[in-house]
Amino acid sequence: MRTTATTIVALALVAGAATVTAQQTAAPATFRFERPIVTSGSGPRRLAIDVPLLAAASPFRTTVRSRDPETGARSVILSGGLRDLRLYDAGGSEIGYLLIGGPLPEPIYTNATILPVLSVDDKKIKTSGFEADLGEPLTIDRFRVEAIAAPFLKRVRLEGSGDRQHWTTLVADGTLFDLPDERLRQIELRFAPGTFRYLRLTWDDSHSARVSSTPAAAAGRLPQSAAAPPLTTALVFERRASEPGFSRFRISLPAGHLPIVALDLDVPASPASGGHILRQARVFQPQLTGTELVPRLLGQSTLRRVVRDDVAASALRLPMDPPTEAQLDLEIEDGDNPPLDLRGVTAVFADLPWIYVEAPASGLTARYGNTTLATPRYDIEAERDRIQIHTVPQAAWGEPRARAEAENAPGVAPPLPTFGASLDTSAFRYVRTMPAGSAGLIAVAFDANTLAHSTGPARRFSDVRVVDDADRQIPYLIEQLPEPLSIAVPFEKLGSVPKTLPPARSGRSVYRLTFPVEGLPPARLVIATSARVFDRRITVGEERERDERRRDPWFDMMAIVEWRHADQDRPAAPLTITLRTPHDTSLLVVVDEGDNAPLPIDKAQLLLPSYRIRLYRGTGTPLRVAYGRSDLPRPQYDLALLTPQVLGAPAREVTLDGERPVSAVAADASIVSPKLFWAALAIAVIALVAIIVRLLKNEA
Repeated sequence: MRTTATTIVALALVAGAATVTAQQTAAPATFRFERPIVTSGSGPRRLAIDVPLLAAASPFRTTVRSRDPETGARSVILSGGLRDLRLYDAGGSEIGYLLIGGPLPEPIYTNATILPVLSVDDKKIKTSGFEADLGEPLTIDRFRVEAIAAPFLKRVRLEGSGDRQHWTTLVADGTLFDLPDERLRQIELRFAPGTFRYLRLTWDDSHSARVSSTPAAAAGRLPQSAAAPPLTTALVFERRASEPGFSRFRISLPAGHLPIVALDLDVPASPASGGHILRQARVFQPQLTGTELVPRLLGQSTLRRVVRDDVAASALRLPMDPPTEAQLDLEIEDGDNPPLDLRGVTAVFADLPWIYVEAPASGLTARYGNTTLATPRYDIEAERDRIQIHTVPQAAWGEPRARAEAENAPGVAPPLPTFGASLDTSAFRYVRTMPAGSAGLIAVAFDANTLAHSTGPARRFSDVRVVDDADRQIPYLIEQLPEPLSIAVPFEKLGSVPKTLPPARSGRSVYRLTFPVEGLPPARLVIATSARVFDRRITVGEERERDERRRDPWFDMMAIVEWRHADQDRPAAPLTITLRTPHDTSLLVVVDEGDNAPLPIDKAQLLLPSYRIRLYRGTGTPLRVAYGRSDLPRPQYDLALLTPQVLGAPAREVTLDGERPVSAVAADASIVSPKLFWAALAIAVIALVAIIVRLLKNEA
């Protein structure tokens, strides 16, 4: 059974009763992109689907058919993709093509006869091994070794020969292992296809005992396959804010709706851990639930790597459902280890079909990028059953280029923004502007002020509105992010104990923690220390003024936790304390020191729930975000119009300007402030009264 994802291409989508001639004149369609195809001559050609084509053409629909219970690998069905792809000859005539693919067949293995070879044992070289005879020359691309007692982990070298005299290196430095306790197993070597009868495998015994048992071996090859070579591509990623014990990364994809079935992670060996890795990994994407985007789990797996001497066995692949979004969030559970040092992320695509075309001598050009087109139907469909795709010469793609005439074409350009009803923003307490920019999908993150001064997560930000320069509402979607909003907060040690605290029997340290703004939602407080061995009780609370129940100010306890660490060789993990919303911006953190020296606390950090809004901005359109009203229900926008604009496409992050109350902005905008106006009016009245009094005296 294959452990990699397999794909079934729905061939019925490119077959139909209605046909058109292959050499018909191109329809008056407009495309966003075009690419030359290098055929190196005329005749049948096969062309592999690549990432630029997948990112810009109509996407495949993906359906997960099954998951391997051991590896988590996905078996995926693809359908309906590349419906806007058209091929043209030098004269502009449309050329028919086919998508040819199917289930990737299982490899066929041939058992080999084991031929022992002499071992080498001297001060510099320690090797052993065996030769395998397949009985006749066979075209193979893999070699499997079985019947070796587990556990084992060894480096190997594999060579192939047709006459047992002249040898070709197939795998110069490979690794075979079977480690049941660590759930790691790799007993097969892959190499470039070739025709061989004899195979020679050499064990490296420099750091481990010789393999004493006689193994069983088999060489394999795929039958005549219609599958294109596996497609992979490196992805851009960045580290994001995270809570202690987790590493979070934002991964950018070339586009949404890509048939990606796994992520391969590149993690260098850490000297501190000896190169070992055992961490849980999860990957998320936003998914529309009702009227809000929430994180949806696409896949999870345990990352494993075991190093013995200088030989490593690893499984750093994260299988996943194909995403619809262009951004993914990767979460690594670090536990008590240092944050994961992620160096690279590679996307692994589902098995894709070939593009088959009978190329003319004049060359070919591919055009795509028009979502209004339907799947084409060609007469060449009658030849499908007779095409042996594996025997067809392969063509190559040229560089893609944008077509300038397609910028304003109907159905090709990005959708125009959707406007809602007009809105008077003067009734809102806060109105903030965002910088102008080019048209496209943007994401506006909520900062601490927005969380505190809007109706907040509890009421799903019901008072938040986005308006343009004409006071028209711009529809948006609220998106909840898996990562927290991290804010450093002042942490000051007090010289004296506040009177609100009850008496203590032993020593204690009291710190004052200051929130950046009043009214924040429930959060988590993270404090760190440089101490290695300690045992403390931490109490967090706030000072409250007297009320109808208490005659004096009092201490309202919010949380109490134990903080211990007893490993001198490792730094202590930061302490995370869950807090409710305080009544003010000031909290007290009390550390019961006992008879010990004060525990050094290095820093404090506040972790808040993280939200942003996604919306479409027109070219050069100044936008404002208004909030700060408790009387508004949640906005109701036509999501059927909004969803195509904000889902499946990369969003550019935009930051709001600083927060100022509407009253302050209005005051700055006034020619004369209210205070100055009333002062001037009072002076004028006094002067007028004085004039009247003087006139009356003169008349008397």
